[in-house]
Amino acid sequence: MDLPAGVTLRPWAEGDDLRLLEVWGDPADVQQHQDRAMLAPDADTPWRHTLVAEDDGVPVGAGTVVAQALHPRRLWLYLEVAPTARRRGIGSALLGALRDAVEQAHAAGQVTTTHLKTRFAVASRVAVATGRSADAAEATAPAAGEEAGEAHAAQVAGTEAFLVAAAFSPVQRSRRVAVAPGSIALPPLRDEDHPEGAVLEDAATGSVELTRAVAAFYDAVHGWDPAQMSVGAAQQLILGPATGASGAVVLRDAPREEGGAVQAFAVSYTAERQDAPADVFLGWDPELPLDQAQLAAGQLLAMLVAQHPVQVEVDEAMTALEPILDGLIAQRAAATLVDTRIWATDPA
Repeated sequence: MDLPAGVTLRPWAEGDDLRLLEVWGDPADVQQHQDRAMLAPDADTPWRHTLVAEDDGVPVGAGTVVAQALHPRRLWLYLEVAPTARRRGIGSALLGALRDAVEQAHAAGQVTTTHLKTRFAVASRVAVATGRSADAAEATAPAAGEEAGEAHAAQVAGTEAFLVAAAFSPVQRSRRVAVAPGSIALPPLRDEDHPEGAVLEDAATGSVELTRAVAAFYDAVHGWDPAQMSVGAAQQLILGPATGASGAVVLRDAPREEGGAVQAFAVSYTAERQDAPADVFLGWDPELPLDQAQLAAGQLLAMLVAQHPVQVEVDEAMTALEPILDGLIAQRAAATLVDTRIWATDPA
């Protein structure tokens, strides 16, 4: 593989995060901030390979590929080059070397696939420095000038052009959306006057019923990137203490003691109510017909935002939730905080 003049590649070393921060600067958005955390030394479990590009001995870029047991179809790729070192072929050199490493690992049985996926934000309205989300209807970071907006648009266009040339194509859109309080009419709760009303109950994050509901939902909405979510994995990755899960509620079609089934659920990752939207994972029973799933998701969301704003993650595979959020955005009752695109080397 040909390298640009003066450029060498080497393994990740301790302190590279700080060295690269000096030439990269602060992350452009929260997605980049999150994905830089993937850069780490090589490992066997999960398998990871990371390279640093040096220009005359100075680190200017890095890239990594990481395997996921939960999503075995593709490996995560993250790659970044300093703005002053771009358009010299350094990114292509990094990607080529990482692909060679993946091919070798696949031949040795260390990974099950050679396909890659990567992601980047096309828009972000969350302040990176604090991780703070603004109020739903006013969810904007400090106003950027026209010049900054043009620079970001050029960066997104450059990323897309690089990925097209590397045989990637878009497979998914994922957004984090903040919803303003009181933006959805509350459904009637079940009582003597409303015998067919909604049934809302608290749920323990460690309950088997909730864990099974979460696992089934997760697998169902990841057909584009097949998951192998066991009950144990759901507990570890979504509901366990290490995830920050602080509470959960479920919406039933009847009280539990009457055999009511879980139609929708919400898990909160914000311990205390605050002005910023609470971080909530919202899902529903994937066996429900679309209209019933949309009704259940909408009813539960209405209850969640009755008095306080929340933020939820939604992608195009969440067909029961996405139209609700799009409608709220159109009414200016919700705002997209982060808009991310996922590209891969194989179609969804």
